[in-house]
Amino acid sequence: MHDRYQRQINYLRISVTDRCNLRCVYCMPAEGIKHIPHSEILTMEEIVTVVKAGVLVGIKKVRLTGGEPLVRGGILDLLRNLRDIPEIDDIALTTNGILLGEMASDLKAAGLKRVNISLDTLKPAKFHRITRYGNLNLVRSGIAAALQNELGPVKINTVAIRGFNDDELVDLARLTLDKPLHVRFIELMPIGTSDAWSKGRFISNQEVRELITRTLGNLEEEKNILGSGPARYSRFPGAPGTIGFISAVSNHFCAACNRLRLTATGQLRPCLFSGREIDLKQALRAGAGTGELAGIFKEAIYAKPDCHDLAVGWQKDDRIMSQIGG
Repeated sequence: MHDRYQRQINYLRISVTDRCNLRCVYCMPAEGIKHIPHSEILTMEEIVTVVKAGVLVGIKKVRLTGGEPLVRGGILDLLRNLRDIPEIDDIALTTNGILLGEMASDLKAAGLKRVNISLDTLKPAKFHRITRYGNLNLVRSGIAAALQNELGPVKINTVAIRGFNDDELVDLARLTLDKPLHVRFIELMPIGTSDAWSKGRFISNQEVRELITRTLGNLEEEKNILGSGPARYSRFPGAPGTIGFISAVSNHFCAACNRLRLTATGQLRPCLFSGREIDLKQALRAGAGTGELAGIFKEAIYAKPDCHDLAVGWQKDDRIMSQIGG
């Protein structure tokens, strides 16, 4: 289905939980968040019903997010049920990687096709500091397991942060020279907790690109990456992996946006950077069928703005990224 700006909307990002096993400084406060009562979170069965409604308006691709989706019980059953929906041709997952090493084989068997792993530093002490207590070795094991189980293309999501990891961006880019990893540099976005924290820490992707090419050489444009979405990809000549740039702040990709977001509490969000949400859960729990729910999807699609207004900050939205679905 197309929205008012003739963009084809075929991608649903699903937050399966607001909970996370890390406390990254740019995502949530040190004390964590007040978790949403379990009764307010969509059940796995309800999520499957929502996706079945979504395919009636053209949803073909889903991505499971959180919080951290691998902490949600029943995630393997959810994957199996999504895999059995004929119209869904791509199932992906975004994770911090902490549990991926032990779960990758089961995730693959349940129907997961590919995975994105968040990783902002290669230094254990720094990783512990930015996540507030994470173990980098577990993430490294998760990356290895993702490659071994062919959950590819395996993408590494790195938020470039001035004064924190700008001295490691070249090293992160080097990962693509040895293994089929696709390292994506993401501009720091003023979202929720990070709205104030990000002041003075922003690095444009143009600066990141100049930094890594100055050391590692020229990049060649690469277009054939599955599920490339908003990233613009390049490759060092002969490298098995690629470098991606997601420039949501300096060079937004709104004209090609093809997605909706479903929060863990059953709200359809037409745009990450807009506080507008459309309640699916109320209708779902009142007994609405897939046809009626598809009508709510249509409402959300027509509500998509032509572009975000990120330049003015997070406005009055009280949610943080872990509650929306990153």
